[in-house]
Amino acid sequence: MTDAPAPPPLRIGNASGFYGDRFDAVREMLTGGPLDVLTGDYLAELTMLILGRGRLKDPSRGYATTFLRQLEEGLGLARERGVRIVTNAGGLNPAGLADAVRELADKVGVPVRVAHVEGDSLPVPDGYLTANAYLGGDGIAACLRAGADVVVTGRVTDAALVTGPAAAHFGWGPGDHDALAGAVVAGHVLECGTQATGGNYSFFRGHDLRRPGFPVAEIHADGTSVITKHDGTGGVVDIGTVTAQLLYETGGARYAGPDVTARLDTVRLAQEAPDRVRISGVRGEAPPPTLKAGLTRLGGWRNEVVFVLTGLDVEAKAQLVRDQVADAFDRAGRRPEEVRWELARTDRADAASEETASALLRLVVRDQDPDAVGRALSGAAIELALGSYPGFHVTAPPGKGAPYGVFEARYVPAKEVTQVAVLPDGRRETQEPHTRTQVLADVEQPALPEPLAAGLPTRSAPLGRLAGARSGDKGGDANVGVWVSSDEAWRWLAHELTVERFRQLLPETAPLTVVRHVLPHLRALNFTVHGLLGEGVAAQHRFDPQAKAVGEWLRSRHLEIPVALLGGADAPEVHA
Repeated sequence: MTDAPAPPPLRIGNASGFYGDRFDAVREMLTGGPLDVLTGDYLAELTMLILGRGRLKDPSRGYATTFLRQLEEGLGLARERGVRIVTNAGGLNPAGLADAVRELADKVGVPVRVAHVEGDSLPVPDGYLTANAYLGGDGIAACLRAGADVVVTGRVTDAALVTGPAAAHFGWGPGDHDALAGAVVAGHVLECGTQATGGNYSFFRGHDLRRPGFPVAEIHADGTSVITKHDGTGGVVDIGTVTAQLLYETGGARYAGPDVTARLDTVRLAQEAPDRVRISGVRGEAPPPTLKAGLTRLGGWRNEVVFVLTGLDVEAKAQLVRDQVADAFDRAGRRPEEVRWELARTDRADAASEETASALLRLVVRDQDPDAVGRALSGAAIELALGSYPGFHVTAPPGKGAPYGVFEARYVPAKEVTQVAVLPDGRRETQEPHTRTQVLADVEQPALPEPLAAGLPTRSAPLGRLAGARSGDKGGDANVGVWVSSDEAWRWLAHELTVERFRQLLPETAPLTVVRHVLPHLRALNFTVHGLLGEGVAAQHRFDPQAKAVGEWLRSRHLEIPVALLGGADAPEVHA
């Protein structure tokens, strides 16, 4: 008697990392190489607010309409190639999008079986626009097991778009924690599209990134996977690009979700071949007894104006504008609730062009009253045009102001949320909540590697000559992941980049709570900066509201680095 051969891997590709991603990616992924499942991630914290405002105007919408336009050609291509489509483009109205897909299928003459998942919608508290729980992949798996060709969901975790198809394909159950955790990690790598194939990558030089291809995960029955991309597409898949995406918008070693808690401190990466990175060793634990829920609301009204300060006496010019605007507010008898100034010294001395001789002074105001950020700001700013600093002008006059949103994360008992798979034949299959759960707790910090010998020659250099970084947002918090590619560099980084040094390098974080997480297998540190983004991306609290470039700011900061790690006086970027 011989062991049964292992089932072939499940090839899952991603064609969207956000609402507005590359439109023709669906066609590219369906025609570029073999796939079993094509996913599309259209939802982000900001997207739910956008869909919520759209639903106010038309209750029949509330879903990502771009997905429908992509399917006009994609439905036929998927059917020809036997590819099933799984997407969260249903947003706030998965049933509505499922009906629209059926109508489109009839229009283009492509018979498809459509199913959807619902149950994420929660009672919306007074003053809020949306309230949705993050569901797992159980409903998706049920739809696929029932023969669905297209599965539409509302708010599920990004990784659920992978765990659901993998569980259906391999027959995993709720207790297959390690396999599910492996799929969660693969799903997290896929979820942001081309960020896994060289997009937004610290070490971008030396790669053709003009048009990176979208990623593919080959999932195996034990949960291990290989991250790759279609042959002939741009970009690169290497340990560095996968590490960067693994660190993106994560925190500690426990990466919790409704299907499983994945232990990021167990992840191991290996370059199997060009553009093929194997993910193995992932361990999983029972999911927590609660589900994350996202609530959005309108926070008030905001407006901004950017003053251009050219040439000499930039600081004095900036102070004059601040004083004049404050005086104008006082004379008007109304000062916005929040007035925020930021001077960006983009100017250069003895500049060869006017633009490079200019600095930017940004004024942002917020208030619950639209008039306080509209006419009040317009009057205060524009009436200065002929009576302020020499060379007065602005990049654009302030308008009437615009509403801004707020995202809030809460947690609800998982047993109080009913996930329902609405199957292709219309039957409704309720998904039972997981009976085995585990309350989240911090892991013990792992032992640090042996530090480098004391007294080694050092040179002041940007951290980025040695380390890569990737940063992003979670509500009002920012995370900054930093990694290196060699054991010797890790021995230095783990001891050098402490929370205290992080705060010194990024003074904006000094008054905030910063937590450091150590991930030795990835040679990485992950920092969570609480409150850096105020009320979240929709509130546009800072000029980089999603903290996309905080990691690159950190890489640009200079510190003393051992010369032996830099590879020479003019060391180029280190490639993973």
